[in-house]
Amino acid sequence: MFGLSAFYKQRIDEIRTVLTGYEGGMTQQLVSGLSGGAKSLWIAALYRERSEAVVVVTHNLYQGQKLFNDLEELIDSEELYLYPTNDLIASDLAVASPELLSQRIDVLNRLAQDKKCLVVVPVAGLKRLLAPLYLWRASLIHLDEGRRIDLEALVKKLTAIGYERESMVTGPGQFSLRGGIIDVFPLTEEHPVRIELFDDELDSVRFFDSETQRSLEKVTGGLVIGPARELLIYEKEFDRASAGLEKALKTTLGKIKNEQAKELLSDRIGSDIEALQQHGIFQDIAKYTALFYEKQTTIIDYLPQNALIILDEISRVQEMTEQLDREEAEWQVSMLQRGEMVRDVPLTVEWPKLVEHIRQPLLLLSLFLRYHGQFQPQNVINMTCRSMQNFHGQIHLLKSEIDRWMKSDYSVVFLASDKERAGRLDQVLSDYSIQTESVNQETMPAAGKIQVTVGRMDSGFEMPLKKLAVITEKEVFTKKTAKTPRKGRKLSNAERLKNYNELKIDDYVVHVDHGIGRYAGIETLDVNGIHKDYLQIIYKGNDKLYVPVEHIDQVQKYVGSEGKEPKLYSLGGSEWKKVKSKARSSIQDIADDLIKLYAKREASKGYAFGKDGPAQREFESAFPYQETADQLQAIEEIKKDMESEKPMDRLLCGDVGYGKTEVALRAAFKAIADGKQVAFLVPTTILAQQHFETTRERFEEFPVSIGLLSRFRSRKEQSETLKGLEDGTVDLVIGTHRLLSKDVKFKDLGLLIVDEEQRFGVSHKEKIKRLKANIDVLTLTATPIPRTLHMSMLGVRDLSIIETPPENRFPVQTYVTEYNYTLIREAIEREMARGGQVYFLYNRVETIQRMAETISHLVPDAAVTYAHGQMKESELESSMIDFLDGTDDVLVSTTIIETGVDIPNVNTLIVYDADKMGLAQLYQLRGRVGRSNRVAYAYFTYQRDKIMNEVAEKRLQAIKEFTELGSGFKIAMRDLSIRGAGNLLGAQQHGFIDSVGFDLYSRMLQDAVAERRGETKESEAPPKVSIEMDIDAYIPDTYIQDSLQKIDMYKRFKAAETMQYIEELEDEMIDRFGDYPREVADLFKVAELRVMADKLMIEEVKQKDAELTIIFSERGWKALDREALFKSISRMGPGVGLGSVGKKMKVTIKRDGRAAGPMIGEATELLKGIYQLRAASEKAG
Repeated sequence: MFGLSAFYKQRIDEIRTVLTGYEGGMTQQLVSGLSGGAKSLWIAALYRERSEAVVVVTHNLYQGQKLFNDLEELIDSEELYLYPTNDLIASDLAVASPELLSQRIDVLNRLAQDKKCLVVVPVAGLKRLLAPLYLWRASLIHLDEGRRIDLEALVKKLTAIGYERESMVTGPGQFSLRGGIIDVFPLTEEHPVRIELFDDELDSVRFFDSETQRSLEKVTGGLVIGPARELLIYEKEFDRASAGLEKALKTTLGKIKNEQAKELLSDRIGSDIEALQQHGIFQDIAKYTALFYEKQTTIIDYLPQNALIILDEISRVQEMTEQLDREEAEWQVSMLQRGEMVRDVPLTVEWPKLVEHIRQPLLLLSLFLRYHGQFQPQNVINMTCRSMQNFHGQIHLLKSEIDRWMKSDYSVVFLASDKERAGRLDQVLSDYSIQTESVNQETMPAAGKIQVTVGRMDSGFEMPLKKLAVITEKEVFTKKTAKTPRKGRKLSNAERLKNYNELKIDDYVVHVDHGIGRYAGIETLDVNGIHKDYLQIIYKGNDKLYVPVEHIDQVQKYVGSEGKEPKLYSLGGSEWKKVKSKARSSIQDIADDLIKLYAKREASKGYAFGKDGPAQREFESAFPYQETADQLQAIEEIKKDMESEKPMDRLLCGDVGYGKTEVALRAAFKAIADGKQVAFLVPTTILAQQHFETTRERFEEFPVSIGLLSRFRSRKEQSETLKGLEDGTVDLVIGTHRLLSKDVKFKDLGLLIVDEEQRFGVSHKEKIKRLKANIDVLTLTATPIPRTLHMSMLGVRDLSIIETPPENRFPVQTYVTEYNYTLIREAIEREMARGGQVYFLYNRVETIQRMAETISHLVPDAAVTYAHGQMKESELESSMIDFLDGTDDVLVSTTIIETGVDIPNVNTLIVYDADKMGLAQLYQLRGRVGRSNRVAYAYFTYQRDKIMNEVAEKRLQAIKEFTELGSGFKIAMRDLSIRGAGNLLGAQQHGFIDSVGFDLYSRMLQDAVAERRGETKESEAPPKVSIEMDIDAYIPDTYIQDSLQKIDMYKRFKAAETMQYIEELEDEMIDRFGDYPREVADLFKVAELRVMADKLMIEEVKQKDAELTIIFSERGWKALDREALFKSISRMGPGVGLGSVGKKMKVTIKRDGRAAGPMIGEATELLKGIYQLRAASEKAG
């Protein structure tokens, strides 16, 4: 599209006129008439001609995001920024999505360094109060090689600008320190940064992977690290704010007559003053921003004197500022009444004052020519521009329009979102004898020609006087255009896994032989002068078990049902053996059933579908969004199954909104294209209705007959559908368990799709089993099925997993905040103002009606309904259908919406008492909004001044830290996977899973299935070598302090199976922790010895004083190259002997007359010798 942009700039003389006006000293100009993409092209052309920053102000974030998306195609991504700000005043005081914060900080960093950029900012962002520019500049950390760095001062500065010190950096806003190595994760970078010092000189700066902790690439040309929060407060600022707040409190108290109100205000504001005096940061500290600094500062103060400020749709911007100022005044009154705010401390700058403050040149954009109050433009330009009409797929209408344009010698440009779509569009136009030229983005449109090029724009336009028409794909086909995936920071698995299987002190653990105990940390013990690390586990009666770190694989973190504490066992008792034995016999039965199922499946034959035809390709290319890699893989796996003779039985697992339905519909289309019928079975009437609407819309361009069987259909409609199924005129039927009735007969059923099978009752499940016989079955579920468990069922039911969320057009903006009526009212009114709906999650059935009434009083204009699981089914359906149809604005609901319906028009979620819910639930609930192309909001609220229990506090802390909840993803998955296990294996297995813990249960099931298949059980694999040496091989605290990282490293040493792995581990340790001490060097020697001993099938390497014994297993001795062994022994001189221990052979090495000490050198020398000689003889042979 750069070609179109260049052409536009060349053809539109008015752009030059505007530029000349500013060069001649004008300060305000107005351009009217621009609409759609014409405006985006104008802004891009202006920006290219200027050497300073350009700021475009939109009336809200949605418009800002749309404009930003257009500009992404026209401006270098390095120079284009969005400054996202919520229009809701109260949301500024909540803990916000880190993604939004990082975007804003990125903008301020760029502007503070005087770098040219184009920033799109909603007017709410323009009004926000910020830290002064000089303070922001002083808070930047410049990293250039060779720069001298005071380590202590750097740590202090990182803490002051909002970074939190951790033992290991896994998420943005964290830093860690290990010797002369500092790891920092700036909010604005995709990867964290590792800074290595040599003495006090910066030696190297490199990015590293937060998942593996390994370095990625060196940073060249220096790096600037910006703050991790917007509010920059040092000692002076704290003192100024506490003094200012005391003064404001005194003034406010003087104007209040009610003694009770005075007391409340004094208490609450008094505690804030105290916190400020102690230099403490508290949650809603941002409401005092105006008190911290001498002057009021906004983003305008960060702009150079001759930057250009463009006010887009000036009348709308002014309307919005009036609304924002009014809302802030209401908010101030409400906060004052609740004793949470003092008078005369503004949150933002009032619009008239802000405009007066602008010293930079202004460009006003307005669709219509009109007077705009405060502004007096010195130059007015009126453009003639029309928005492009929508052709709704009527190509003959488009052709007549094109004929008109061609007669007038227009340049006509069609925009398609990618090459494939451009090709398709080209073909469609060609079918109607419209001659086009396919060109690249750089080519200029030619007069009298029609071009199809790759590019995206929200809407097209026509400029009659300039003879230019631009038409987007959306306007041709009425389809949503696919969105380029945003270049956002991806959540690393390390971040997601942070709390997933870490062993923390007091966690429950399972020892394979001794049962469930409580982990008490790592302890270094001195045994006969040799130091070793041990995991300490406390059992019933306070008995302690010390597990050497080399046996770390025998200990797993206990995972059972959420919120259920396991029973501790006694050391040496027989109870654990009995529990294990019970679980094992239950597992044997399951394994038998699985094997029978597997054999039956292998023996049965079904219908093999043909390969994809042109219709299938056309159906798939009509999908308006970009598929995720997981979706594509799932589609491929399903098609492969369908094309095979063996009946498909595949489980498609993925979270709500991850695109499972599209995958299922592609499978359905494939079946229908081959002349087969499809049944889509869903658990509820509402879901049936929803799937019916979705499917009808998706198949509307194709000759597919769709039926619906549910209570919402009249008898007549149902009998017509039944008749169509029997005679084959209905291709696809969607229905509840009504589909399982005896009167439902298919002419030729080829595919059954089951949504959320676990939500059907036992009798329905039996009927589903009968329906499944010899046809292809695809089951969809949003409840995650754990991979470990699935491994044991391999071949019984195939599994496809969609783990990648679709790239949302706009990420859900998540806030964690205290519950208050002002916020609730504002959030609901704002959503209603844009025609949207609201979920209000309230999980108390007994008072839910009262809460619905409270919200009705709070927002009188809102139509409020409520729903919960204890209502009669007909009542519940009636409530949900009214909400679904848009009759009601707010649905007050319990967690029944968690795995329920998908309503794209709901884009605000408010959760009451979020601290009482599990992370898993919150994660799923948040997936209910943000399903359309609008900005969505999620507010997780909790009660002020409430004493919480420790679990709730930790949960709330987790939500606060990770407001995206993406980092809670794996925890959520693990919580839910327990449910998944029950769903897959039957509820009676829950007890056994809880009794031995999830991981051990999975391992036992795997072993049982392997045994029945005649495969090697994991527990019967050749035993690993036991090594006992008089050597201090451990990780001292002085090298790695953090026990979690230490455990991780011990696990890695234990997992070493090749020399290459050991070399990589060595590189990683040096990279992460610096040069290692002697004890760690010895640990590497032991690891090398273990690798060689395992390869030679040695059972034991043991040193006792000055004697070393190496015992070979029977298999090892048989496989041994004896010649290599004898040669190796002879090289070592006297003191080496051969002997036997039962049927096993042993080699003994004695150090006669020499001092005792570690004999790892001798052991390594012997094994290396055998190794090398064997390799040489194999080469010669």
